[in-house]
Amino acid sequence: MVRMSAAERRESVVRAAISEFARGGYHGTSTEAIARRVGVSQPYLFRLFPGKKAIFLAAAERCVEDTIRTFEEAAEGLEGEAALHAMGAAYIRVIEERPERLLMQMQMYVAVAAAEEEGDLAFGETVRAGWTRLWDAVNLPLGADVNETTNFLACGMLINCLMAMGFPPGHRVWEGLYPSARITGRLEK
Repeated sequence: MVRMSAAERRESVVRAAISEFARGGYHGTSTEAIARRVGVSQPYLFRLFPGKKAIFLAAAERCVEDTIRTFEEAAEGLEGEAALHAMGAAYIRVIEERPERLLMQMQMYVAVAAAEEEGDLAFGETVRAGWTRLWDAVNLPLGADVNETTNFLACGMLINCLMAMGFPPGHRVWEGLYPSARITGRLEK
């Protein structure tokens, strides 16, 4: 049996946390479930991360960074409409192939709202900082066009919601996305 380093174990915790939090949300997911998925004890889990919030925020940060990397790789060497199409198609591919990433994103937004309602601003600060980096990653390939960036991200959020609710690609609720967003390459009828 090969022993994992602390960094490798930490990485496995982040991956497991994404899967667990995607399904159960922040409040519905126990650190015990994450530890069990990784195959470590809870005390060991807390040697890697100081608490549940730190685990959640590491998972949230990973989702944002993965999305940024997806957009950057797709748009490499492209600008404007070509970048828009490439980023949109790459994002659709990611959320179709790894739906836990989509669900984790949705849980991030719910966790921010719930935490801020309770007076905890750390969730929001971290997620908003990630969103700002995501905005920049989209804005630059789109020629720093604020309207294009807004439309792209707005359509992406609508796609997130429709996919999270399980609307099939041919359903009429998708129709408005086809002519304006044109980022639904794999969702086309």
